[in-house]
Amino acid sequence: MQSATYVELESTRLNPHIDPVLHVWGWEVPVYLFLGGLAAGLLILGAVAVLSRRQAERPAAMSWMPLLVVPLLALGLGALFLDLEYKVHVWRFYTTFQPTAPMSWGSWILLVVFGTAGLSAVRALSEQPWCERLPLGRSRLLHLVADVARRHERGLAVTNLVLGIALGIYTGILLSAFSARPLWNSGLLGLLFLCSGLSSGAALGALFARKSADENAFLVRFDLVAIAAELGLIGLWLLGLATGGEAAREAAALVLGGPYTAAFWSLVVFVGLVVPLLLELASLRLAWPTHLVAPVLVLVGGIALRFILVDAGQVSAVLSSVGAG
Repeated sequence: MQSATYVELESTRLNPHIDPVLHVWGWEVPVYLFLGGLAAGLLILGAVAVLSRRQAERPAAMSWMPLLVVPLLALGLGALFLDLEYKVHVWRFYTTFQPTAPMSWGSWILLVVFGTAGLSAVRALSEQPWCERLPLGRSRLLHLVADVARRHERGLAVTNLVLGIALGIYTGILLSAFSARPLWNSGLLGLLFLCSGLSSGAALGALFARKSADENAFLVRFDLVAIAAELGLIGLWLLGLATGGEAAREAAALVLGGPYTAAFWSLVVFVGLVVPLLLELASLRLAWPTHLVAPVLVLVGGIALRFILVDAGQVSAVLSSVGAG
């Protein structure tokens, strides 16, 4: 005879048309989180290139990376917009500011990032050799805005650095603020997503910097630090869950022997972190030639991390509610 709990779960509770708890967030949210973290990483790298006064040695950071930030954010927000239930009310985010609401902070951070990243992008665009061949490149307004960005270069870089860190952390806090979802409810998630965004940004930058040995070496070293920090934060995050209350331990079990174990440890940890770490160490210490493999694997691991955590986090809410019942 089937238990009442089994009947409830199978017939009604987990039916997505009645109680869609497993389908609250689909693919749109992890895509948004990944692109937001990637944009944050590029923003930070571009700021570091300016503040270190080594722009000439880092042409990709100065020429291509600033051009990618705004499009990546726009694509991410487009994915998030598709997930909104009441799309016509999106403007209400900007009619108020709620200090205790992560989404309110994120909305205003994104608005400011679009402004400062846009200034950096205009400057980078004005310095492209092919820009003058376009009607936009001959625009007086474009060159006036580029001159403003150039005159305030260091101040703009400091602002982008602060905003990039805030944006990267926010993508993790957006999840950790949900206390009812034990897998997400960790203060380390913001730092984990920041490090993942930095690693992804360095990996994407490395794809554009392959012709510059100095810049490629800088990005590889930057990525190594970010990957090492990310591995450490994953360990601390899992340790915190495994030594927490019953709901936290059940959430940890999802990736420590549960249904998400194979995907998490193979795609995120092994493919996305350990293998790139070893390849990048070999390229620096053994003078191995650099390849596209390590950066691509880092990007795969970065997006896999978001997809797995978003999906598993929603399952952890169900497990905790069943346990409480």
